Parts: sequence; C-alpha cells; structure tokens
Amino acid sequence: MAASGTARLMLSADDRAVLAQWLRRRRTAQALALRARIVLACAEPGAGSDATIAQRLGVSRPTVLKWRQRFTRQGVNGLLDAPRSGAPRTIGDDDVERVIVTTLETLPRNSTHWSTRQMAAKLGMSQTAISRIWRAFGLAPHRTETFKLSTDPQFVSKVRDIVGLYLDPPDRAMVLCVDEKPSIQATSDTAPAIPMRPDQVERHSHDYIRHGTTDLFAALDVRAGTVIGEVHRRHRSSEFRHFLTTVDHATPPELDLHLILDNASIHKTPLVHRWLLRHPRVHLHFTPTSTSWLNLVECWFSVLTARQFKRGRFRSTRSLENAIRSYIAQNNAQPRPFVWTKTANEILASVAAFCQRTSNSLH
Repeated sequence: MAASGTARLMLSADDRAVLAQWLRRRRTAQALALRARIVLACAEPGAGSDATIAQRLGVSRPTVLKWRQRFTRQGVNGLLDAPRSGAPRTIGDDDVERVIVTTLETLPRNSTHWSTRQMAAKLGMSQTAISRIWRAFGLAPHRTETFKLSTDPQFVSKVRDIVGLYLDPPDRAMVLCVDEKPSIQATSDTAPAIPMRPDQVERHSHDYIRHGTTDLFAALDVRAGTVIGEVHRRHRSSEFRHFLTTVDHATPPELDLHLILDNASIHKTPLVHRWLLRHPRVHLHFTPTSTSWLNLVECWFSVLTARQFKRGRFRSTRSLENAIRSYIAQNNAQPRPFVWTKTANEILASVAAFCQRTSNSLH
C-alpha cells in the first residue's frame, strides 16, 4: 500500500476479495459500499489523480483522499464505522449468545418456530431486544425457503453447455430458449370488480368462474429478446412438433438453431426425433433435471404471468389466447433481452458451497 495521495494503491488478494464481497452483498450499507469503490478505483492501473477518481465516482476529492489514507493506515478495517458513543450496553455477550443458541437449537412447545414474544417470555428479555439481536445476526425464524438439488449425472457438462450458449453463442446461429406454459386458466369474477380509488385498492371476488384452459408454447431469442409463440388446446408431442415447424419457418433458413429446453417427455418422442432428422440445422440442448432456472424463457413467463394472467379476467379461452398473442406482438415490437451474467464456474462453485453446507444434514 502506498502513502501518496496520487500513487496507485496495491491491494492484497485477501483485501480485494473482502472489498468485492462488500459490493456484491445486498445488505451492505451504501456508505461502506462507496468506500470500497473508492479503494478499488485507487488500485486500478492508471487510476489517475484523486480528483480524477472523485469525478468518476461522483464524490469530492477530500472524500477520496480521506478513505485512501484511512485504508493505507488501517487496511479494510479502517473503512468500517468507528463505534459511536452512547448509553452503556444493558445486554451482555452472554445474553446475546443465549438468544442465538436458543433460536438455532431449540423449538417452542406449541409452535414450529420462535416468535419474538415467545423468545422474550422464555428468556426474560424484551421483545425489542430479541428483534434487534435477530436482525444483527440475520436470523429470521418466521421465514422459510425451498431448494432442490439436481440429481442429473450430467449436471456439470449440461450447465457448461447451456451457459456457454448464453455467454458465447456460436457464429451463424440463433440460440432459442423453448418451453411450454400448460393449463393457463381463463377465469372471470362472479361479480363486477370494485375499481381502485384513494385509500382503497382494486378488489375482485374471492371465487371465480372457469372458462377452460390453453397451453402456450414459446421460444425466446436470447440475443434479440423476441418471442415466437403459439397456443394450443392440448399439450402433446404432436403440438410440440407443430411448434418446432413454426420456429423453423419463422427463423432465417441459413442459420443453425440451438434450442434450450427441459426434459419433458413430449420433447423426446419418436415423432420429434423423426422431425429432427429431417431438419439437421436444429440442435437440442437439454437442461439438467430440476434446473428450470437455467432456461431464460422462464424469466419471460414470469413477466407474462405478472402482467397478464395474475390479474387478468377472461370470459373465454379465445379472449385469453388473443391477450397472449397481443402481448407477444407488443413484446416483439420493443424487445428487451434478458442478460445472463453468471459463468458456469461461478454457478458450479455456488452449488458446491451449498452442498458443503448441507453435507451433514442428511441431504
């Protein structure tokens, strides 16, 4: 590390890793993230003067100088806020440890998880103290999430194959993410909706009337963000073969087509195999089992659901299908492609770290 205000800072690998982690973490305070950016900017080759760095980051020159000098003297710990003066602590380390151990290693008799009131009553502390300790250590007993690890024996090779198509697509080829959204319901309310007004959100009847279902077949162009879509009343291999023909006719014939899709049985029938033999420019890339997150068209389905299906009311399957076609047309008029950022190595490292955390929990 250099002491000069204009010399380039020299970071160790550990310091650089800590600063990068602060920037990636969503819960990092904005002030600390800014200090990390300043130090990393001062360590870039050809970073220039403090004034140049300040202008680039939108801060003052004294701010850059302050945190450069603080880092030079104290390292990454110098970027943290110093303890503030105030009233002495009334809760000791032993009390904090007792709350954490009780939260992590025990359960209340009449519940599946602790609440702040239950914990406060058991340990003789205030509800506010329990809440502050939980927030400080990132504990949230009331929350739960689900997970699913793929058991596909070709998981690694498939991840590398598909992520490679996203980050480095082949020349003279189109990469399309293909999937189906089956059994989309056309429903309507049993009574007219109450529109939104000041101090009242829009209201719909709790029950609804079903008017049938339809299935959406979609192919998302990864590079352009446009979608080739088709609706059918059934979800069989013959409908999928028909959709493949639609994709073939809607794309430039001189380009190879690389289709990313899941392992649904309708994608692997003899009918589809025969179609593929007659269309050698089409190449299928299957995602590993239980990894729908690897298919970008799922992101598009999520947006479609939020904007059309969640609050949409349709009195017939025909009106539902017309709404889907209209949305696809508007999407293709102003496409916004999804950008894949994670490399295959980063994904595999994340999965490996998760497996290590759960390796002793019977998974």
